[in-house]
Amino acid sequence: MSTLSSKAGPSPRPIWGDLLIAIVPVVAASLLGSAVTVPQIPGWYATLAKPPFNPPNWLFAPVWTALFASMALSVYRILRLPAEAPGKSGALIAYHVQLLLNVLWSFAFFGMQSPLIGIVVILPLLAMILVTIKRFAPLDRLAANLFWPYAAWVSFATVLTISIWWLNR
Repeated sequence: MSTLSSKAGPSPRPIWGDLLIAIVPVVAASLLGSAVTVPQIPGWYATLAKPPFNPPNWLFAPVWTALFASMALSVYRILRLPAEAPGKSGALIAYHVQLLLNVLWSFAFFGMQSPLIGIVVILPLLAMILVTIKRFAPLDRLAANLFWPYAAWVSFATVLTISIWWLNR
């Protein structure tokens, strides 16, 4: 339980409203990313040279499903805090910026078929994930900690993106 929420009490908004606000953007990001990614897997992506540590294609969907679910739970916990909680609005802005960058990476790498533009997007994405963790931490330690697997995966994806660019330049 958050230190802040135990002092100030939960959000006065209905739970279902915060659930929708937490889940809908994550589902939208997931659907948009998949819409631009999936059609490229058997064609363009299959033709790329990849490093030996490239995971099998089937692994990406379950990993992203778990990461998006963690993001939704994390932001739900922040949404449940009182509106006047110091730092809440900045934390939510950081969260939504990183979510937008997440979608933009799919459009850059897969949609534009450009690992180089993917690098240009994934580096600020990783930075914004870390900013989100930093902003969530004083509000709700669990909400912040739920972001660490995502940070680890995007760190790995950054190395993978750079490697794919290097091998295909």
